[in-house]
Amino acid sequence: MNRLTLRNARCIATLALISTLVPLTLAAQEAVKVEGLIKGRSGNLVILQTRDNPDLVVELTEGTDVGQLQGALKARNKKMSMAALIPGLSIKVEGNYRDGQLIAQKVRFKGNDLKQAEAIEAGMHETKLQAQQNQEELEKHKAELDAQKQALKQQEAKVAANQAAIAANKANIDAAVARFGQLDDYYILDEVTVYFANGKVKVDPKYPPQLLALAEKAKTINGYMIEVKGYASSTGNTASNQKLSENRASNVTNILLQQGKTPLTRMLAPGAMGESEQVGNAKTPEGEAENRRVVVRVLQNKAIAGV
Repeated sequence: MNRLTLRNARCIATLALISTLVPLTLAAQEAVKVEGLIKGRSGNLVILQTRDNPDLVVELTEGTDVGQLQGALKARNKKMSMAALIPGLSIKVEGNYRDGQLIAQKVRFKGNDLKQAEAIEAGMHETKLQAQQNQEELEKHKAELDAQKQALKQQEAKVAANQAAIAANKANIDAAVARFGQLDDYYILDEVTVYFANGKVKVDPKYPPQLLALAEKAKTINGYMIEVKGYASSTGNTASNQKLSENRASNVTNILLQQGKTPLTRMLAPGAMGESEQVGNAKTPEGEAENRRVVVRVLQNKAIAGV
């Protein structure tokens, strides 16, 4: 075989090898699409439960495009903050795998799914405390029934009503836990409550130092998230109070972001709770003052803490 023939043979072999490797390389870079439920969140990492993987790690980047699908046909797309990606939200992710993690290029979710996830997250902690109180009350009641067997017949109607209420509450809790596992089980590591004057949304100067101290403490906690919930008293109309609670939560959030330098990826979407969860007696000025508030909590998700 002469030199020219040998050289031609080598060129043909090289071209054949390139034609084999190029499709493989392109296939490795091809975008994938997954759909699932957010189980947990730690900064820019999201734990996603999909049909094929119960613990898929999805990494958010500065370039991740997050949007909410709108319209009857879900054809319109509203750009959203990464703070909207909270536990319990059903999302669709498009991206590429790298080192076993899915690097998200695009994330989409429906508006109704976001509202449902926010409502569940807002009420989950209070529901768990109420369930614990109900359980303690049930055990105490059973002990009293054992000690008062002679009065058992007179108490049957009351016991039946209590048991029905407890069973209904427990069924709701079990249904939520079955869907979201232990995602409602947060460590609450710090808390600050900011109070407001009637009809006001401006933060009193005495509160920013407390909020900044909370933000600094949070930075020392592994996998922390900061939750902000705004509330209003029942004075005035419901729509105005809803807006008041939203603006109060927004102003407190801005202090944490701008002055406290808290990363946006560490903030849960601010919750506007309106007149819900009144903690003070609405018939007294002191009680109304207690209801005009914003509660800020430093949370550590136990599911994330165990990763």
